Amino acid sequence: MELAPLAPGQVRVKTLLLSLDPTNRIWASAAESYLPPAPLGEVMRGIAVGVVEESADPRWQAGQLGQGMLGWQERAVVSGGSLTPLPAGVTPEQWFAVFGHIGMTAYFGLLDVGQAKAGETLVVSAAAGAVGSLVGQIGKILGMRVVGIAGGADKCAWITGTLGFDGAIDYKNENVAKRLRELCPSGIDVVFENVGGEVLDACLGRLALRGRVVLCGLISQYNATAPPPGPRNLANLLMQRGRMEGFIVLDFLERAGEAMARLGEWVAAGKLRYATDIVDGLENAPAALDRLFAGANRGKLMLRVGENG
Repeated sequence: MELAPLAPGQVRVKTLLLSLDPTNRIWASAAESYLPPAPLGEVMRGIAVGVVEESADPRWQAGQLGQGMLGWQERAVVSGGSLTPLPAGVTPEQWFAVFGHIGMTAYFGLLDVGQAKAGETLVVSAAAGAVGSLVGQIGKILGMRVVGIAGGADKCAWITGTLGFDGAIDYKNENVAKRLRELCPSGIDVVFENVGGEVLDACLGRLALRGRVVLCGLISQYNATAPPPGPRNLANLLMQRGRMEGFIVLDFLERAGEAMARLGEWVAAGKLRYATDIVDGLENAPAALDRLFAGANRGKLMLRVGENG
């Protein structure tokens, strides 16, 4: 098939690796969010790393790797200004697992929004996921006591045995509220919330004085067909003079260099580990995305769309 010529300033990019994120489910719904819903009949929105095949933008040459909103497609024609080059020596897998939007979410969410401090107790939900696994490790680097909430004994063993969390709660087989009382006897100073629902409610019930709740995601509610019940322990925010704040990583893009530098230092020093879960084939994207909502993935979920070469 003959491809349409590029307009000045455009580049043609072959998609190599596609990031699969809970926000894909939000974009696919009619709900208003920080970005408008993805229109029916249009290419599904998605962040991807690709290789430039053809360029009408002097900033880009064929063979360069770039990342941006390329969508769920094998090739994309985009403005050269909408692409960001990958840092030297960073692979597409490392970019999505540590240095891109996932790493920045963990870094700014915990440090800026959570105001995390050494000696405090941190509880992370979805702790074996892409963001949660980094948040818990950053907490340990800062000198915090870290408890992770994850689904299944294997994930709990991974976050404590490999990632160094101080404790783990298996929400599928344990009473979360009871285990939080046992593992956090003095309360929780920072909650990094990725799940919502009953997990968030249990954490609110153990909030320490001046505790902070960082609302990063509410994945348990994205497929809800009816409005979920409100938290029963919301009053504890008042009693403990706590704070609950949501954030979007887009708010911190101008400080991306700061996050990448520190994340890189921690990775190089062996203090920050990551896991990848890679599915092959664009045709498998919808089924692969379901892995997030079934809790089947460990670390960063991605889809390999093409090969470089």
